[in-house]
Amino acid sequence: MPRKPDPIPETGGTGREQGVDAIAEKISTAILEHRLAPGTKLGEDRLAGIFGTNRTRIREVLTRLAHEQVVELVPQRGAHVAKPSIEQARDVFEARRLIEPGVLRRLIGTVDDDKMQRLRQHLALEADARRQNDGRAVVRLSGEFHQLLAELAGNSALARTMRELSTLTCLIISLYDAPTATSCRADEHEAIVEAIQRKEARKAETLMLHHLDHIEQSLKLDAGSGEADLESILGA
Repeated sequence: MPRKPDPIPETGGTGREQGVDAIAEKISTAILEHRLAPGTKLGEDRLAGIFGTNRTRIREVLTRLAHEQVVELVPQRGAHVAKPSIEQARDVFEARRLIEPGVLRRLIGTVDDDKMQRLRQHLALEADARRQNDGRAVVRLSGEFHQLLAELAGNSALARTMRELSTLTCLIISLYDAPTATSCRADEHEAIVEAIQRKEARKAETLMLHHLDHIEQSLKLDAGSGEADLESILGA
């Protein structure tokens, strides 16, 4: 009989809060890394068994992820990883074109050595993932780069919005089968960071808009995938 996964350790705060946070983060990471494809069913009983918890906690996790638009909750059908339509995908990129230039302007206005060091460290992680041909990590880190820009800009609402938009973008890339080499080009992130360091706001904004154009242009319709093995993807 297969060994039941150990419960996720709960440290600090209340057990309920830590358990929900840890489970939500693990599911989100699996989505970001394209290990959970759009449309994958997320059964409450199955997830409760994987994480060694109860359905009430799993329901809270799924509700949180649905609020972030990465999970869809449908009456009588349960929870599934979100499957954005073509129209929704276009809306995500339109929102990003409106928001991210503002993120860059705010960041450039406050950038310092510590912030530049964090950006350089992130670029190093992306480069390492590419050297190892770890496509899943490349996609996740590329999304996290944009989240990091918003975090360093110092606006919590922007950071929260960029987290949601970046996760949705990873879903869209997975669903519409954008090649990693095209949708997540390392040189474009490096050029944006160089413009930030030089405090060239207009150039940084132009580079960002071109970067988003390249990602959107790499999309193509995909037929989807079969049933996912949740135990192997999410199990401890």
